[in-house]
Amino acid sequence: MKKRVLISVSNKTGIVDFARKLDSLGWEIISSGGTAKTLKENSVASKEIAEITSFPEILDGRVKTLNPKIHGGILAVRDNQAHLQELQKYAIEPIDIVVVNLYPFEETIAKIEKPKNKNIDQEVIENIDIGGVALLRAAAKNYKYVLTVCDYQDYDKIIDSLDDLSTEFRLELAAKAFRHTAYYDALIANYLTYEKFPEQNAIALKKISDLRYGENPAQAAAIYSSGPLDNSSSVLPAKQIHGKELSYNNYLDLEAAWRIVHEFENTACAIIKHNNPCGCAEGENLKDAYLKALMCDSVSAFGGIIAFNKPLDEETALEISKLFIECVIAPDFSKAALDVLKKKKNIRLLKQPAPYVVNAELDYRTMSAGMIVQDRDNGLLSEIQIMSKKTPTEKEMDALSFAWKVCKHVKSNAIVLVRGKQTVGIGAGQMSRIDSLHIALKKMSEMKGLETLESLPLVLASDAFFPFGDVVAEAAKSNVNAIIQPGGSIRDDESIQESDKNNIAMIFTGMRHFKH
Repeated sequence: MKKRVLISVSNKTGIVDFARKLDSLGWEIISSGGTAKTLKENSVASKEIAEITSFPEILDGRVKTLNPKIHGGILAVRDNQAHLQELQKYAIEPIDIVVVNLYPFEETIAKIEKPKNKNIDQEVIENIDIGGVALLRAAAKNYKYVLTVCDYQDYDKIIDSLDDLSTEFRLELAAKAFRHTAYYDALIANYLTYEKFPEQNAIALKKISDLRYGENPAQAAAIYSSGPLDNSSSVLPAKQIHGKELSYNNYLDLEAAWRIVHEFENTACAIIKHNNPCGCAEGENLKDAYLKALMCDSVSAFGGIIAFNKPLDEETALEISKLFIECVIAPDFSKAALDVLKKKKNIRLLKQPAPYVVNAELDYRTMSAGMIVQDRDNGLLSEIQIMSKKTPTEKEMDALSFAWKVCKHVKSNAIVLVRGKQTVGIGAGQMSRIDSLHIALKKMSEMKGLETLESLPLVLASDAFFPFGDVVAEAAKSNVNAIIQPGGSIRDDESIQESDKNNIAMIFTGMRHFKH
């Protein structure tokens, strides 16, 4: 009996050559409207679905392959005599290969933003494939007898394997088809869902690439996207223009750096090490911002990640080249800046023109048997309360606002010391807040050039409330002028009284920024 292949593809890449090779090998080709037209235009013989089903495509092509003559031919178990008798009874011929790729839903939602009013664009609806998904799932279910093809990159491999289609190979392609339809359905479900925490959830993940390694060289790793990357403001679609491939840790630090530097509208630089800022500053220009950020902790900056919110120039690149840096990410690089930095073989340079945009996305964190999900911490300052007798000056308030933006991105317990628009000490990730302050003060004491900033007020930001008055008392010894913190401790009065005792302005934000 002649072997039959059903071909129904939206993406026509490689399909003519593939079909022509099958035709030359004696395979009978069945195809749907658009695919049949393409094959006919290229002189490849095929039968249209309607010839097999004796029923035309209807509803603007919404119904064409959903027919027993098609699905019976795919789903019949070939060594089940009862199935074969039914095929014969209803004049259904078996189908041996199903080649399907789906309507371009992902490409469609990449250009049509999800509406907040739930009025879904009809173009999005029309690009939800029904018949294609059913075909792939039917073929994949019956993989022992039917080969499932959903990726044009497999065409050549299939032609080469036709004489020996092992069960293992069939299973491999079947699993790939189920992953493909699961990803496709997850994209649709997520786009159409407006409920924040639905009873059942699906996460669409598409592999971008393997990584050099995971957190440690003994760990393998890969990176995935959770949807269309066109116009995305994350680091995933950033174009790497120089350097060796990125690692797991590089991506984590790049994302942290990209987020923090876009808290600022003015020219800014953030230097990240182990997912924490070791320096952050605004400046009159990029070089100024970089040097101010570097001042905060030039030792920790070694081997770090640098992010800028403005295109990188030659002058700043020359300064960066004096230090060993893992990665630099910026909206763009001047040719002269690239010429400077490309002399360093191993530095990775990434260009991302789209700034990080704060939105209502969710945070997902894996656990050994599942995930925890939360709103992303996108808030900053809304209403503040001055709790101390002293009111912060304009300069102090500007510095406090800057410190609060940085503090949001520091691991708990977080203490950030700032003069002007630059960090001068950061304490991160300690089990007690007073220890974080001690680290921040130590970093500040080691700063080179600190004396040039002494005319500017010293302010402190804390990501969460003070459980005791000890942080304020210790900060007073270093002449901190103002403090910004969420408040909310049962001992708030103790900290406020300590502030008043030492003539320190204290602001409550009513919002904490724990970052575990």
